[in-house]
Amino acid sequence: MHIIKLSAINSTNDYLKELVAKQVVTNFTIVVAESQLKGKGQMGSVWISETGKNLTFSILIKDLIVDVKQLYTLNIVISLAIISVLEQYKIPTVRIKWPNDIMSGNHKIGGILIENSFKSNGEVFSVVGIGLNINQINFENLPNASSLKLKTGQDYPIEELLQELCQSIKQFVLKMNFDSESIWNLYHQKLFKIGVPMAFEDKNGVKFMGIIQQVSQQGLLNILLENDAVVQFGIKEVKMLY
Repeated sequence: MHIIKLSAINSTNDYLKELVAKQVVTNFTIVVAESQLKGKGQMGSVWISETGKNLTFSILIKDLIVDVKQLYTLNIVISLAIISVLEQYKIPTVRIKWPNDIMSGNHKIGGILIENSFKSNGEVFSVVGIGLNINQINFENLPNASSLKLKTGQDYPIEELLQELCQSIKQFVLKMNFDSESIWNLYHQKLFKIGVPMAFEDKNGVKFMGIIQQVSQQGLLNILLENDAVVQFGIKEVKMLY
């Protein structure tokens, strides 16, 4: 895999998208930045990372998605690839919080932002942005944030982790088109708070209790309500209160 290392950049996702627009870029090309000035999170949020202490990188995935129905499956395989590496490092209770957060216990240690582009010939290419908190220990005004070091008390080799994460991502992505059933089964096993009664808030600010049942193939969250109805929610329609 081709790795482009940058000291500082506004956004690794933006840099990689601009590169793809200008020239032919090989599949699984990676852009990693020591400092990301305007890192992007889900729904316009900002990903803040202390320079030199975490991983912020983007990876190009193309020529693999043959159906737009696979777009959420890509989200799943990226999440599982990260979880797989973190479990090897004995990070406690790593889970995937719908739709794209990496958790250790009740704390967020990482996030994923996938930006898809559709060409007129039907080709889909995806720029997958990943932020993972490694050795940072101060997260002011972010009570739910944590890092590998805060969870275990150990320092971690950032370069080594990058290599292992990229290899794991490649392996999981290549399984996507022929092993989707087992991928979805594993995803639900690793889903944060699945089967547990908990509080939610809908887009109108209304709070309610429910139990996560599963995530649909389209990426919708299925929640069992107190009246025994199962309701589907999209990414911007509900948030977990935990």
